[in-house]
Amino acid sequence: QVQLVESGGGLVQAGDSLRLSCAASGRRFSDYAMGWFRQAPGKEREFVARINWSGFYTRYASSVKGRFTISRDNAKNTVHLQMNSLKFEDTASYFCAADSSNGGLGYNPDEYDYWGQGTQVTVSS
Repeated sequence: QVQLVESGGGLVQAGDSLRLSCAASGRRFSDYAMGWFRQAPGKEREFVARINWSGFYTRYASSVKGRFTISRDNAKNTVHLQMNSLKFEDTASYFCAADSSNGGLGYNPDEYDYWGQGTQVTVSS
């Protein structure tokens, strides 16, 4: 069992930056690949970024590639999402998730075993 708690969301203007954090507790953090997803009102949850257990491999949605960076610190049981050049369309609730299989592409929410409660990011245009 893994518990995930996101933080760092807020209200920003277009072009600003935010850094989201996800703190994990429970089983060994390095056993999991970690992902970030987001969900806007009335829309399905969508993939944002993924990082493998070591932090060596990362993957991004095309809509955020070049603007967002996912990273992890296994010693501190945390995963971060650095978001730069934020756009209005980035407005959503952001969720971190843990995948015990460490395999697969990680684009599908069904690949993940544990989820946080989410943190709201609102970007004003």
